[in-house]
Amino acid sequence: MAVILSFAMLIFAAEPVAATSISDLERQKQELERQKKDADARKRQEQQKYDNAAGVADSIQENVDEVAGEIDEIDAALVETIASVEIIEEEIEEKEEQIEETTREYEEALATEQEQYEDMKLRIKFMYEKGDATYLEILLASQSFADMMNKVEYVEKLYEYDRNLLEEYEAARMTVEALKEKLEEERAELEAQEHELMEEKESLEIILTEKKAVYEDYEAQLTRARQEAAVYKANIRKQNEEIKRLAAQAQEKQSQIDEAKRLEEEARKAQELALQRQAEEEARQSSGGGSSESLSGSSSGSGSSQSYASASSYSGSGSKGQQIANYACQFIGNPYVPGGTSLTQGADCSGFVWRVYKDFGYSLPRTSYSMRSSGTGVSYSEAQPGDIMCYAGHVGIYIGGGQIVHASTQRTGIKITHATYKEILSVRRIV
Repeated sequence: MAVILSFAMLIFAAEPVAATSISDLERQKQELERQKKDADARKRQEQQKYDNAAGVADSIQENVDEVAGEIDEIDAALVETIASVEIIEEEIEEKEEQIEETTREYEEALATEQEQYEDMKLRIKFMYEKGDATYLEILLASQSFADMMNKVEYVEKLYEYDRNLLEEYEAARMTVEALKEKLEEERAELEAQEHELMEEKESLEIILTEKKAVYEDYEAQLTRARQEAAVYKANIRKQNEEIKRLAAQAQEKQSQIDEAKRLEEEARKAQELALQRQAEEEARQSSGGGSSESLSGSSSGSGSSQSYASASSYSGSGSKGQQIANYACQFIGNPYVPGGTSLTQGADCSGFVWRVYKDFGYSLPRTSYSMRSSGTGVSYSEAQPGDIMCYAGHVGIYIGGGQIVHASTQRTGIKITHATYKEILSVRRIV
């Protein structure tokens, strides 16, 4: 009997120590869970920052690609302009050579005309300087009337010959002069074109310099955005490691609690056995005794509500594209958040389209620029609900009736707009 009582006393003495140990372990575990919850919250914050930074980086990348394309176009135009200037300079040089050659021909024609004119004047002067006397001499010197007529006719033919020859030289001179004037006009036109092309070249060089400055600025912004995203990503990795560490410690505490409870249960059973043996001994001595025990428990529960219908709930409501359009419209009024992909907490234009399609099991590129090459291209006249409308730096989901639902701006959020509110670059069909 003394042995049993001693054993029971030892058990009762040990029980408070075990209970205190379990309580401490429970508090330690709760503290670890609280720290893990805080780490999860910090991770979500860092994830949101990372998503925003990644979205900004994607947007800047689109700007970089767009400016790079413009620089390539300007480079090509500048090369073409420089080539045109060189061609015109060669043509001007060729025209000057032609003008020099024509000028020499003109001067030669002018000299020949003048020489013929002087010779004709001498002959006319010789023939007519004596007036009628010359004709009288011709008549008197004639052997017959026929001889006289032949001489008169000869003088007239000689005069006619000189006059025709002079007219031919004059016509040749005028032709060469007209050609010279034409060549000079053509040279003037080429020089004007050269001047205009040089102005265009200077303008293109200025624009190219400006575009390169914009490109370098975007590159700097992109570098900063990527660095910022890298910091957030490193923080997320750090938070993940912290969460894993805290989860492992909490699991270890739970194992310690389970072990302590097991030891406590064994101690309790040993205590009950000791008390039972004590009661049996006392019953034998006093012929009476009893015992009783009671059990208690508690439970708790929690509930939650959802304000939006899931994508799967739209199955059977028309075509798949119509289901996507209907599902997307229930988020009208929610905010626009740069880089966001949440249909309720906020998304940008490509994040909104990406998430809607993701909820239906489709994988799309994350940026509006990349979405231009997704799926199959169709014309706007063939557009159906669910098709993606692609604009310069923007995307939306066509819902029919010439309208789209899209994450518009930070001021207006997710809303419905006419599909043709600005130029449509392409229409992409995914389903």
